Amino acid sequence: MQKITTVLFDLDGTLIPFDQNEFIEAYLHHITNKFVPMGYDKEILIKALWDGTGSMVKNDGKVMNRDVFKSTFTELMEKEYDEMEDDFMEFYEKEFDNVKETLQEKVNRAEFIKTIKDKGLKVILATNPIFPKVAVQTRLNWIGLSLDDFDYVTTFENSHYCKPNLEYYKEIFENIGSKPEESIMVGNNALEDMIVSELGVRTFLITDNLENPQKIDINKFENGSFDVIAEKVLNIL
Repeated sequence: MQKITTVLFDLDGTLIPFDQNEFIEAYLHHITNKFVPMGYDKEILIKALWDGTGSMVKNDGKVMNRDVFKSTFTELMEKEYDEMEDDFMEFYEKEFDNVKETLQEKVNRAEFIKTIKDKGLKVILATNPIFPKVAVQTRLNWIGLSLDDFDYVTTFENSHYCKPNLEYYKEIFENIGSKPEESIMVGNNALEDMIVSELGVRTFLITDNLENPQKIDINKFENGSFDVIAEKVLNIL
């Protein structure tokens, strides 16, 4: 077996213990609470956010995810995204923090991540890059981490693809200089995270907040609760 040099982690539902649907509901509640009083139509705003995200998921790699989102969002809002971006960044830095109410338990992942880094491995935050960097930092704060704790973090500013597109993972490996066969991926989505196994990456599926709308047979992946998987990962490094 290849020596492991790199560990990739999903964020939402993996390092952060929450249900994705509850997270989305709280996120939309707080973002509309900020922007509707500023004169924006609630339904159009939500549609622009959803469609903008959908465009990023379909991104073919010609431009960054941010640019794809910006194009779709601007068209639907009939207002330049650039004019709103400062307000968005302020939201993600401040009001977005209220979404931590969806956490199922208070956890601190700092020691766990430090243990892996102390072994001399690269640690990558492979979160689906549909949010800006500042939004990722806010979510990391909830679990005692920061962007600086990772060797590489995917955001909508630095990524040309989204999960489950394998090009998303290929881009990571190109940027960090690691080989898939020397890597481990830990995530809670049976399609979006586990698909990287097709590149030769060893995968671990977190079942605490399992996402599996495609009804994939999860028994073909090493799987278990976060605590079980964390112990397994540490034991093989």
